[in-house]
Amino acid sequence: QLHLVESGGGSVQPGGSLRLSCVAPRSIFSVFTIYEMAWYRQAPGKQRELVAVITSSGSANVADSVKGRFTISRNNSRKTVTLQMNSLKSEDTAVYYCNAQSGSDNSWGQGTPVTVSS
Repeated sequence: QLHLVESGGGSVQPGGSLRLSCVAPRSIFSVFTIYEMAWYRQAPGKQRELVAVITSSGSANVADSVKGRFTISRNNSRKTVTLQMNSLKSEDTAVYYCNAQSGSDNSWGQGTPVTVSS
């Protein structure tokens, strides 16, 4: 099972930017490329929602709520997944989680909090 580690969260003002990073453990470096990677977020009092996903082949999609503002990418050499968040809004405030899926394997990171406020 993957043990993903997110970083890059923090507090920013509306309109600001953050770049979140997710790093895979060394134990799965050799098979990282076959995993579908995704970013989810969970705001207080709300269910966890899918924000962005990138397939093993590099095809990326983002939720309508963040389209045009967020970009997901992966670097198979560095074994990382990045979520570039621009034009942040208060409603983007949440804990962001990295997810990796391949077949029956579905693993999560510990989450990194993002707060957008004036």
